[in-house]
Amino acid sequence: MIDDTELLDRAEALVAAYAEAGRTIVTAESCTGGLVAGLLTAVPGSSAVVERGYVTYSNEAKAEAIGVPMDLIYRHGAVSEDVARAMACGALSASRATVAVAITGIAGPGGGSAEKPVGLVHFGLALRDGGRRHLERRYGDLGRGAIRRAAVADALGLLEGALAD
Repeated sequence: MIDDTELLDRAEALVAAYAEAGRTIVTAESCTGGLVAGLLTAVPGSSAVVERGYVTYSNEAKAEAIGVPMDLIYRHGAVSEDVARAMACGALSASRATVAVAITGIAGPGGGSAEKPVGLVHFGLALRDGGRRHLERRYGDLGRGAIRRAAVADALGLLEGALAD
């Protein structure tokens, strides 16, 4: 889990707001390896909000656990807008949650390319009522830990924004 007071404070506020709104969250995480779910479940009372979390690190896990089509992964790559969106929609379909957030990226130190450099992260957000969002971030090669922390912060931001919908 991330030991970060600012992120934990945001997670506490998010859990309280989701509980008050009667909304629940499912996560589908690749490069963050469950850090968003871990942060949210560090908050007492989060069981009322966190419905479940998927760590779908491999392409096969994305396909088997949350239904991301393998041809989509082959066409666009696991780190892409299309796959992030499919991860969010798949996690929502495979759960009872009202909101899904998905993260796929390249945290490094290796694995990047000119087209998809280290620090590239795609996010998907899906709402049970049909709302969808995508966010792309290019953090740069900040180091694995910093990229993952930044991705967690942006995932929280998407979840915070979903409360307005």
